[in-house]
Amino acid sequence: MKLITLSTTLLTSTLIATGAHATDQRPLVAEGVEDTTITFGMPAWTSTEAPTAIAELILEEAGYNVEKKLLAQPAIFQGMQAEQIDFFMDAWLPYTEQALWSEYQDDLQKVATSYENVPLGWVVPTYVEEETIGDLAGKAEKFGGQIVTIGAGAGIVDLSEQVMADEDYDLDGYQLAYTSEAAMMGVIKDKVPKQEPFIITGWRPHSMFSQYDLKFLEDTEEHFKYDSVFVLSYKGIEDKYPRAYDIMSQWHISVADLEAMMAAYENDDVPFEDSAAAWIEDNRERVNEMLGN
Repeated sequence: MKLITLSTTLLTSTLIATGAHATDQRPLVAEGVEDTTITFGMPAWTSTEAPTAIAELILEEAGYNVEKKLLAQPAIFQGMQAEQIDFFMDAWLPYTEQALWSEYQDDLQKVATSYENVPLGWVVPTYVEEETIGDLAGKAEKFGGQIVTIGAGAGIVDLSEQVMADEDYDLDGYQLAYTSEAAMMGVIKDKVPKQEPFIITGWRPHSMFSQYDLKFLEDTEEHFKYDSVFVLSYKGIEDKYPRAYDIMSQWHISVADLEAMMAAYENDDVPFEDSAAAWIEDNRERVNEMLGN
């Protein structure tokens, strides 16, 4: 996986992919507005890239142009509020992204539930003896003094900062290493063959759990709680893009399907666009229902 530096503002965002433009052969989209381009906000997380790739193909089949903008998560919420981002496929609520949701909920809405009750937290290899976050106390040297996480601003990072500050855990000697999903995977690939201990932040769906023997450390203080994952947009999109809203409001996918896509990407370099097309073919009846065919 390539390491991509995220922009933190919309003005400096990087456009990473643009859907094919409509042609005469594609169906027209009667929206009552001239602009039929749908824009997705997407952090550099495989858990977001996979479902966004599917949604992109479905909306293109409906006749839309689709753009994807690579942004840090706070900028995505800001972009939806400003109606510059139309959809975000990977919002963890009610717990992980509670702070962002509280700030923007007056202007945003939950469009659909992608999947429910998924775990996240601190992850270690199964060959280490520690089972809880509390077991880490006094063992900073063993783990290199680091909990490797993704970029600041993500919900799992905010929760990890709460864990670090929790006096009941006594995590003196540890620090959060703010990196990226790609860098975390690099830690796993480096440490596992040598049976060396490490701590990263992790979540499901993710290919790491199909590739390696890993476990979540039990969080006895309950900072990390099971969330559901939602598609978000701004209030009023149902009027601006009624058909796109209707299509996306029917969206859901299994964790197993997403992890299979991620594993194919990680292990076999299968582009998400290819696995998205295969998913649509395998689920053609349901996609037709979403499209009203």
